[in-house]
Amino acid sequence: MSARRICTGSGEGNAEGRLVVALLVLTFVTGIVDAVSFLGLGHVFTANMTGNIVLLGFALAGAASLSVARSIVSLLAFVAGAVLGGRLGLVMNGGPRRRRILTAGTVEALLLFGSAAVSVGIARAADPSPSMLYAVIVLTAFAMGLRTATVRWLAVPDMTTTVLTQVLAALAAESVLAGGTNPRVGRRAVAVVLMVAGAALGVLLMRHGLTLPLAVGGVCTLAAWIHAARTD
Repeated sequence: MSARRICTGSGEGNAEGRLVVALLVLTFVTGIVDAVSFLGLGHVFTANMTGNIVLLGFALAGAASLSVARSIVSLLAFVAGAVLGGRLGLVMNGGPRRRRILTAGTVEALLLFGSAAVSVGIARAADPSPSMLYAVIVLTAFAMGLRTATVRWLAVPDMTTTVLTQVLAALAAESVLAGGTNPRVGRRAVAVVLMVAGAALGVLLMRHGLTLPLAVGGVCTLAAWIHAARTD
C-alpha cells in the first residue's frame, strides 16, 4: 500500500491526497523550525504558538532562561503572518486556488531562506547580537503564521501542520479502544511521527549552525507547496 493511500484513506480523491502529502511535509518542517527556535534562539517557539504562550506565562513568572520579549515578538510576528494570509485570501478570492497556494507558499519559503541568511551571522558570532536573534524569530514566526492561515483555508481534516494536540486527541478518542473506527488514522499517526522526525533532524543539523536546518526547511516548504498547487 502506498504512503499516499495510508495517509489519505481509501475513499478520498487524488486532489486531497496530494494536499495531505504536502501538508505532512510541512508538519515535518514545523519540527525543524521549532527545534531551531527553541534550542538556537533562546527558548522560544516560532511555530507552536500554544507552547509559546505557555513559555510566555513561565517567563512572566520569572522562570530562568526564558524571555518575555522573545515570546511576545514571536507571537506578534505569527499573528502578523496570519493576517497577511487572510488578506491574501481576500485579494485572491474567486481566483484559482493554485494561485493562492503558490503565492503563500513562495512567500513562506522566502522567509525561511531569509532567516537562514540572517542566521549565518549568528553561527559565526560567539555572542550574537539581539537584532540577529530577533530577526530570525520574526522571519520564522511570520512564515509560520502565514502558513497556518493558508492551511486553515485549505481545511484538510486533521492537517494543521503547526500543532498536534487535536490530532492526538482525535487519534485516541476515535480509536477502536474508545469504541470508534479509527478514521484517518494513517495521516494522524504519520503527522505525529513526522513532527518528531523534523525536530530530531533539526537538532542534528544544528550541529553545523542554524543556517542549514532553516535552509532545509525552506527547500522542503517550497517543494511541498508546489506539490500542493498541482491539486488544481
